[in-house]
Amino acid sequence: MNADLKPLEEQVVVITGASSGIGLATARMATERGARVVLAARSEDALRELTEEITQSGGEATYVVADVSDRDDVREIARTARDAYGGFDTWVNNAGAFLYGKLEDTPIEDMREQFDTNVWGLLYGSLEATDYLKDHGGAIINVGSLASDRAVPLQGSYSASKHAVKGFTDTLRMELDREGAPVSVTLVKPASIDTPYPKHAKNHMDEEATLPPPIYSPETVARAILHAAEHPQRDVFVGGGAKGMSALGYYASSLADTIMEKAFVPMQKKDRPRSNGQNNIDGPTGDLEERGDFDRHVSETSAYTEASQRRSLTSVAVAGLGMLGLALYARYRTRRGEDEADERESERRRTVSSVPPSSR
Repeated sequence: MNADLKPLEEQVVVITGASSGIGLATARMATERGARVVLAARSEDALRELTEEITQSGGEATYVVADVSDRDDVREIARTARDAYGGFDTWVNNAGAFLYGKLEDTPIEDMREQFDTNVWGLLYGSLEATDYLKDHGGAIINVGSLASDRAVPLQGSYSASKHAVKGFTDTLRMELDREGAPVSVTLVKPASIDTPYPKHAKNHMDEEATLPPPIYSPETVARAILHAAEHPQRDVFVGGGAKGMSALGYYASSLADTIMEKAFVPMQKKDRPRSNGQNNIDGPTGDLEERGDFDRHVSETSAYTEASQRRSLTSVAVAGLGMLGLALYARYRTRRGEDEADERESERRRTVSSVPPSSR
């Protein structure tokens, strides 16, 4: 890459999907580190509240109410950045729409809405950023997913959209590099992140949705994004488990399929019926929530991600950390399966012991 990126405290950073989850964590962290931010989302109340929060804390922020699936709205984001700050240095395409359900149970209309946000919205943002940054230099950071590399059952449409994101991002990077443009293009691929993702998703399963472990904090992704805003990087996995599963899918695809089918399907369902609240397919849901309501362990850091971004380890060692993450994940699943089996056996024994001998 030919980009010479500024320190974050000298940057103007555009963030889409800034009203919750990863986008919200990134906005807050960027301003804490001195960046000026242009916030974009569909929820004006949330954007206004966040802007007031940042400015009252001594930061600089402005906002744009925008639906990234509308190219004119995306152009307005860029215009606002130019009018307010004279331009921008980093553009973060983070806005996303979420779906759960088997492909055959998911309406095509919902899939189309998801692609309009996840693919077309990111494409519009990337091209708008490219048009400006080719002459000024800077970074385009696209938020993909582990699902950019490894499809996840029950999130098939989401996986397809994130595969498209990877293909577009990789192509844009190569074309800009061939031109010698001073633009860094990074794809960030998080594992499961403790955000309101399941709550905001439109759910076509019978059960309430959740995310499979290991789960990382949204601040872990924000740190990775902001590191890429200062240091050109091709792509970065957030979480060693994400790297490990991607590597397993590349080297042992059938085994990865089996793990997905046997482990990831049940781990995306809770033992209670789904609720039909607001979802971000049908409308805006941003209300300044960074975190979800997971009752599982959430990792606040990722040693793998930090090592890979600082390049303090050799590529072999970094890959080893990723595989270690996968091994720990597999051990977690084995132990959990043993615990569940023990609990079922204990319940069976309690049931048998409660029945009078004459009735057995």
